[in-house]
Amino acid sequence: MNPFRVAFVPGVTPDKWARIWGERSKVPLDLQPIGEEAQREVLETSTADMCFVRLPIDRDGLHVIPLYREVPVVVVSKEHVLSVLDEIATDDLADELELDQTGLTTKQAVETVAAGTGYLVLPMSVARIHHRKDVVTRPLVDGEESQIGLAWRIENEDERIEEFIGVVRGRTAQSSRTSPPKPKRRRS
Repeated sequence: MNPFRVAFVPGVTPDKWARIWGERSKVPLDLQPIGEEAQREVLETSTADMCFVRLPIDRDGLHVIPLYREVPVVVVSKEHVLSVLDEIATDDLADELELDQTGLTTKQAVETVAAGTGYLVLPMSVARIHHRKDVVTRPLVDGEESQIGLAWRIENEDERIEEFIGVVRGRTAQSSRTSPPKPKRRRS
């Protein structure tokens, strides 16, 4: 039986959904962590059946279900003047240097900020992944939230897609939109 392949971008934690899938389905679930730059490619190349994506994404040829929003945070060195604030507004950043992440991984960018060069704005979940003792994160109160969605190719008619959507959406195993549960055998 081929596994159902689900890719996910940094910051998404699919553990709960994987556990529920495992309880409901005999089909193995293959979770594939990917970089955000590959979120569309894994669907186009059929490397994954579905992908948790960070929106916006080019929706041409894709179904996309928006799932939840994430608060943006500012990442600064513990020694940075902004580190004393409980929350940060865009106006607070006016005279500060935003780190140019071009050519850097997120890990490298956070390391650079930790060394005292500029600040970063990241989704909270991504900042948590790259947390270090020498940086702090503060909510960006007027920043634009990012959004996570679940995407798959329009032409992919795999019946397991609807089952996985049901898991992610919190439908019960008895929901009319999920496959009927298999009858339990009675022992005589």
